[in-house]
Amino acid sequence: MTAPAAVWIAVGLTTTVAIIAVLIALVRHALLLGRTLRRFQEEVQPIADEIVAEGERASSRRSSRGSRRPSGLFGRS
Repeated sequence: MTAPAAVWIAVGLTTTVAIIAVLIALVRHALLLGRTLRRFQEEVQPIADEIVAEGERASSRRSSRGSRRPSGLFGRS
């Protein structure tokens, strides 16, 4: 085997190992991100549900009032 061929084989093997290492790190980070996102959603979901309930309650109060009040300036009530 000639010297240039040995160099190319060494460079190819080194590159392959580096790409495999990067792919492993990428998969690990993706799994970590998934776990973190799940935990974040578990913590935020009750607050989001409360906000939705408050919005629905405000909307139902607004619709139950009807249009008893005249429109304000610019047509808003």
